[in-house]
Amino acid sequence: MVRLAGVDLPPNKRVDVALTYIYGVGEALSRELLAKTGLSPARRVKDLNDNDLLVLREALKDHRVEGDLRRDISMSIKRLIDTGTYRGTRHRKGLPARGQRTRTNARTLRGKRKTVGLGRKKEEEKKE
Repeated sequence: MVRLAGVDLPPNKRVDVALTYIYGVGEALSRELLAKTGLSPARRVKDLNDNDLLVLREALKDHRVEGDLRRDISMSIKRLIDTGTYRGTRHRKGLPARGQRTRTNARTLRGKRKTVGLGRKKEEEKKE
C-alpha cells in the first residue's frame, strides 16, 4: 500500500493517473511532478521503490494539497460569507455563485422539484 500526502494510491494504476487521486493534483501537475522527479509516467504504482516515493514526497512538499488546500478554500468561502458579498450570500444559500442560470438546471443545488398550483385546484373543486 502506497501512501502519499495521506492518500492511499491504487497499486495497479499508472503513476501519472494515481497521483490525481490526491486532492489538488490534476493531470497537469501530475505530469509536472513526474518530469521534475524524472520518473516514468507509464510505471505502475506497485513497481515504485522507496527512493521513488521519497523523491515524490519531496516534490509534493512545494505544493498545497489535501488538508491545507481544503482549509484554504473553506477559509476563502467563509471570508466571502462574513463580508456579505454577493458570492458569499450565494454560497450561504447553496446556489450557483458564478452566474449560472437557476430557473432550470441547478437541481443538485436547489433540491427536488416542487409542483405549484395543482393541489389548490383540486381542493377548490372538492369544496363546491
